[in-house]
Amino acid sequence: MSVITAKWTIDEYHRMIDARILSSRKVELLKGEIVEMSPEGEPHAYCSDEAGEYLAELLGKRATLREAKPITLPNNSEPEPDIAIVQRLGREYREHHLELNVFN
Repeated sequence: MSVITAKWTIDEYHRMIDARILSSRKVELLKGEIVEMSPEGEPHAYCSDEAGEYLAELLGKRATLREAKPITLPNNSEPEPDIAIVQRLGREYREHHLELNVFN
């Protein structure tokens, strides 16, 4: 027996979030599939904080450091990475979900 999973678009995923269907669950969209996120333990939280502080000092104003925020990717995914280094776009982030940007 083969299993066929339902694939979700980013728009459908956002509508589920807006309708609060997923409000009691910690999930992210990966390649069209809604995946439960594992809980963050204390060692993980500590390392993420330390790495974030180090990178923020290193980068200065050359880029923005986003910690545990969703990033919309072109492969029908919206992961929430611990740390993402992105271009400084200011208020553009408020208008829509972040599109993948490559930092040079």
